[in-house]
Amino acid sequence: MVSSKLPVLSLFLLLSAVADAEVAAGDGELATFIIHVQPEERQALASADDRDAWYRSFLPDAGRLVHAYHHVASGFAARLTPEELDAMSATPGFVAAVPEESYELHTTHTPSFLGLDSLQAQVANNGSDRGAGVIVCMLDTGIFPTHPSFSDAGMPPPPPRWKGRCDFNNTGGGRRRVCNNKLVGARSFMSNDARVQPVDDAGHGTHTASTAAGAAVHGAQVLGQAAGVAAGMAPRAHVSMYKVCNETNCLVSDILAGVDAAVGDGCDVISMSIGGASRPYYQDSMAMAAFGAVENGVFVAMAAGNSGPNASSVVHEAPWILTVAASTMDRTIRATVRLGNGVVLDGESAYQQQPRVSAGPTFHPLVHAGDSGRPYAEFCGNGSLDGLDVKGKIVLCEYGSGPGRNMSIILKGEVVRRAGGAGMVVLNNFAQGYTTRAAAHVLPASHVDYAAATAIRSYVTSTASPTAEILGGGTLLGTSPSPSMAFFSSRGPSRQNPGILKPDVTGPGVNVLAAWPFQVGPPTAGSPLPGPTFNVDSGTSMSTPHLSGVAAFVKSKHPDWSPAAIKSAIMTTADATDRAGNRILDEQRAPAGFFATGAGHVNPEKAVDPGLVYDIVAGDYVGFLCGLYDSKKVSVIARRPVDCSAVEVIPEIMLNYPSISLAFRHGWNRSAPVTVERKVKSVGEVPSVYYAAVDVFDDDVTVDVVPSQLVFSKKNEEQKFKVVVWARRNGGKVVQGALRWVSDTYTVRSPISISLP
Repeated sequence: MVSSKLPVLSLFLLLSAVADAEVAAGDGELATFIIHVQPEERQALASADDRDAWYRSFLPDAGRLVHAYHHVASGFAARLTPEELDAMSATPGFVAAVPEESYELHTTHTPSFLGLDSLQAQVANNGSDRGAGVIVCMLDTGIFPTHPSFSDAGMPPPPPRWKGRCDFNNTGGGRRRVCNNKLVGARSFMSNDARVQPVDDAGHGTHTASTAAGAAVHGAQVLGQAAGVAAGMAPRAHVSMYKVCNETNCLVSDILAGVDAAVGDGCDVISMSIGGASRPYYQDSMAMAAFGAVENGVFVAMAAGNSGPNASSVVHEAPWILTVAASTMDRTIRATVRLGNGVVLDGESAYQQQPRVSAGPTFHPLVHAGDSGRPYAEFCGNGSLDGLDVKGKIVLCEYGSGPGRNMSIILKGEVVRRAGGAGMVVLNNFAQGYTTRAAAHVLPASHVDYAAATAIRSYVTSTASPTAEILGGGTLLGTSPSPSMAFFSSRGPSRQNPGILKPDVTGPGVNVLAAWPFQVGPPTAGSPLPGPTFNVDSGTSMSTPHLSGVAAFVKSKHPDWSPAAIKSAIMTTADATDRAGNRILDEQRAPAGFFATGAGHVNPEKAVDPGLVYDIVAGDYVGFLCGLYDSKKVSVIARRPVDCSAVEVIPEIMLNYPSISLAFRHGWNRSAPVTVERKVKSVGEVPSVYYAAVDVFDDDVTVDVVPSQLVFSKKNEEQKFKVVVWARRNGGKVVQGALRWVSDTYTVRSPISISLP
């Protein structure tokens, strides 16, 4: 029987679920719910069949079962009316119900950009061992299995622990394998159509999977640009795909089923480039699923979100998740706009016009899409150019979309092309700053930053007959500043746990080239260049698989490390500066804070040998949760009854996290410091001595470390220390710095963020 301590939470979540269902479906209509249940004695349900049978006993009709969960949740998803859900709540074992939600989906150069130049020749020959023996599992839109990025040339079979399967129909009469030693599994969990195969109908899953662990492919390019050898971060890792999304949305019940299967199949790393919402973890099914995965020893990386640069827009904030932000690299695919007054302004586009036969310029009239007078026409949505003469003209389109719309810059170009436009310039507004995208446009185009956009707007409004031409500038390497933060990358502080600094780390997420299932660019009879298809895309969806691949790299070197130790290695070795040694900048070219960058920009080579790690055992997360919620809510997340009065509660600032985040409240005692405790484990050279160095960027805060040195005489030895923070006065600001443990060999850096009221 479920604990008597749970009914209040059950009622709370049930009422919320019923209310949401009635809004969405109306009285008596079926809606999908995720039902959390807990048996009186778990040992009575030893097998999956036993659990399935028990789950079905809750239902008025066994056919209502959508998914049964076994590894990362205790419960199931089912279609019920609000009245049936209300009746179910009285069934012994019922704990809580959460309504279904729909989420959205949020490389040739990145290996060298991330400091892996010494291995590039090996990668080109599939000789690198990065990720060897590790299974990276992607939850996404499916995969295009025959792309050469998933060739298994030289790949050994997956480890014996692998239990996954390949659900592609073999249309080759048995003569051709679809899955292989690289793509070791592919499954679909699309509950709205059980017949769907795990094939990628959107491109997103193929792109992310090849970024994380794609094989080396020579001759990669997009429309002739960004050419080179494409390889994933962990080219020797195995890949398995769990299709939980189509091109428009992802149902959370399907995501939960995918994570559940991935854990049962034997995955080592789970990568999810899927959106979400910031909400308490007992109402967040994705956080619960990730918690179950981590408890089973699986590393989980998730996208921070694409709602930047707004403060507190970060999602997937749970401390057991690596939350990944997005930043730029030092590659530009230049498309220059030359105005009729001679001013030259640089932007980006992967589609570069063929060289003209004539050496003379080809100017076209300029027109702003907003001149049509239609609502939100400036964004170049479908129908926005009706009544506006754009034939043979270059159309100015504002970046973004109207309220309730989702308009990509590729679709803007489609609208302009269908209306007869000769080209398009996408104009950034202030919020987008200097972040530009080199998309595979369908017509001559350039995406320009805010400074260039301001100059173009001024020229158009001050000139009777404005003209311009768009010139391709090709692929340029070594551009700066790099990395810098992408405007869209979601920012902290965390709304759910401000004592945990989120996001955790940033990686390449702008104009990332990776495998793609379809032809891109302007309509043609065939591919303009021979070879496999690749595409450039941007988002925290693109940065997340970079970090998943890096995690696989670390895991392959240290198979016994916990997910928390791997996360610590990635965070404490991240670069706080850009390639020129300056502070990482944001989209406005101002210094970026930790709420944008997290610990910094990933450095894979350093991450495999960090010196020290901050480790966390799974039970510590339960103590952390008991510091946030009562026993009833924690029991839902933990998938078992939890009595917080019998658990050592760990305040969020005391969790052994690799970063430190303090938020002082109004009325705090200025005469008393705040003390934070941490523990580090030696995983590097021994014997060794580490000395504490503190960087704080403000005189209103003093930080001391006790003791100021740590001595390690053997491997895996642990040492504790305290960080004592004094804040002298209110400031209405955020003070940021870092603690560095420095030895003769290593620098182990933890960011410190202090919010003053």
